Amino acid sequence: MNELSIRQPAVAGQFYPSSKKLLREQIREFTTENASKQDAIACMLPHAGYIYSGRVAVETVSGINIKDNIVLLGPNHTGYGKKISVMSRGSWQTPLGNIKINTGLAKEILRLSDELEEDSLAHFREHSLEVELPILQYFKANFSIVPIAILSNEISILKKLGIVIANAIQNSDLNKATLIIASSDMTHYEPEKIAFEKDTAAINAILELNENKLIEKIRELDITMCGYAPAIAMITAAKALGAKNARLVRYQTSADVTGDKSSVVGYAGIVIQS
Repeated sequence: MNELSIRQPAVAGQFYPSSKKLLREQIREFTTENASKQDAIACMLPHAGYIYSGRVAVETVSGINIKDNIVLLGPNHTGYGKKISVMSRGSWQTPLGNIKINTGLAKEILRLSDELEEDSLAHFREHSLEVELPILQYFKANFSIVPIAILSNEISILKKLGIVIANAIQNSDLNKATLIIASSDMTHYEPEKIAFEKDTAAINAILELNENKLIEKIRELDITMCGYAPAIAMITAAKALGAKNARLVRYQTSADVTGDKSSVVGYAGIVIQS
């Protein structure tokens, strides 16, 4: 896949329907009618199959004004590509249409960063960013993205990435026109009671906009939150852009769907505002 190509869906038909009609119907099922919308600097969304985490993601997205530009930060599950990878040209395809990459903003982030590298391989089969896109498209037809996949868990690098993203947004005069999204699921495959306790500690750290506390709790409690690295970069960037408050929109686990509380995955939707 070269830098000018269309990035094809990797998990359509698996994590969400490949049919445009069925996809819109599934998202509509999770949508609260006439939800009031607020401005946001950033948010955190889950990225499991829609049957499990779609309600959390949709409820979170439906309550915010989606900006014209979205910086998408997600964990690299596949292990392919560079430590921190961005696609700066081309577009991403979903059953609801193509989404252009904001080349100008992506190039500015690349210019300011010592760690970020141009790389499409990391995005080729990765689902963490892809699954957010149809939900965003359901509520806003046109927007551009800067897709960034993260393998690194070095806290200093993640904080630097957050500052770079904030600086690039400011340099591009896109403060009011950009939303930062971190894609992450919470605790994986533990009893629901334990998952809830661990996830509550991580969520509280995010609500305090305290990236240091987040990593402390993850290490102290051995929380298997797959997107803590994107969350750290998001919190750092959001604070640099004036964020003061955060709120939990919804938390649930896979047990809400399966009924099996012996081994669950947690999902949280969080909005960060000025």
